[in-house]
Amino acid sequence: MTVVGIDVSKGKSMVAAMKPGGELVTTPYEVKHSGIELSRFALDVLCMEPDTRVVMEATGRYHEPVAALLHSEGIFVSVLNPLLIKQSGAGSLRKVKSDPKDALKIAKYGLDNWSTLREYTPMEAIRQQLKLCARQCDLYSKNIVMLTNNLISLSDKTFPGVNELFSSPEKENGHLKWVDFYRTFWHCDCINRMSPDAFEERYKKWCKRKGYHFSADAADALYAASCGLYTTLPRDNNAKLLVTVATDQLIALRENQSRLETEMLNLCKQLPEYETVMAMYGVGKSTGPHLMAELGDIRRFPHRSSIVAFAGVDPGVVGSGKMQLSSVATSKRGSPQLRKALFQVVSAYVKRKPENEAVYQFYAKKRDEGKPYYVCTTAAANKFLRIYYARVKECLNAAESATQAEEG
Repeated sequence: MTVVGIDVSKGKSMVAAMKPGGELVTTPYEVKHSGIELSRFALDVLCMEPDTRVVMEATGRYHEPVAALLHSEGIFVSVLNPLLIKQSGAGSLRKVKSDPKDALKIAKYGLDNWSTLREYTPMEAIRQQLKLCARQCDLYSKNIVMLTNNLISLSDKTFPGVNELFSSPEKENGHLKWVDFYRTFWHCDCINRMSPDAFEERYKKWCKRKGYHFSADAADALYAASCGLYTTLPRDNNAKLLVTVATDQLIALRENQSRLETEMLNLCKQLPEYETVMAMYGVGKSTGPHLMAELGDIRRFPHRSSIVAFAGVDPGVVGSGKMQLSSVATSKRGSPQLRKALFQVVSAYVKRKPENEAVYQFYAKKRDEGKPYYVCTTAAANKFLRIYYARVKECLNAAESATQAEEG
């Protein structure tokens, strides 16, 4: 048997082939990520022994073209978590970090763990698009929080408390009423220099133009709230520029995030497990697509504890001799985006307290045992993932059986 270890980097990879006993088939050499060189490399691998396997680390997006091309040529490819390679140590106490040494280290790990290597399968196009949309949406969410805090800080200088004057929910296009209102009435003097009747008429036209509900009582309350405020920025062009630029950036990001969430929902509807996932308690139009995007096809996990470890909510174990710790932090090795979605789902259980739901019953049991809040929420997330794994796997297997029956 032969293992080809690939140390992947941006635009190029370092390749080394090894047989049992440390026998080198090829010394480390460089392969660029071009169509010609990757095809030539695939041909070289096919010319080796029939049971040759290729092993590489998962390095963001850099490994995907290499793994996909080799898999399309019928070559056994295994993509590993870099932590596994790091912990293996390569049987040496020396700390050496170079691309040739890393390629040899990966090849040696493949030989040592030959029987447990799992074959790489390209992610379905829909699931890949869904995950990309989810990651972009998460990036926009972080920027939205930052820009929202910045806008509130600006409002404290021109219209203090304007963000607390509205309780309207977010619109489907991502707009918030207080942001749109502050975009037009960017300074409290824009209101209190008008008469109450003049503001009411202008506010009515603004609501009609923006698609918001108009209320005369709300107009009176807004006018009263704008009077008597002390501002640190005067009503001039500089202050207007600061506010309008900040609001335009926030509105644009929220619109783009809303478009991405709509696209994610449309992609999820094309997956066979959509109805099953959305029917689970605590899963909504936002958390459902994020769960499906981060977990992907759960059949790639051999058992339910694997999906828990992937999410990083598995309880740690620390013990040696007579020392056994009863409370250990979770591993948090997996996707932080997945843990965020899980926390939102568990929060729905905690707030609504559905007595007939297994997840909440498990959460309540841990609380009764005196466990801290975060320990209980992590345990509930663990329980939810196990239920998710069972239901979705059953759904996917049924859909696959139905497809095979139709083709047969």
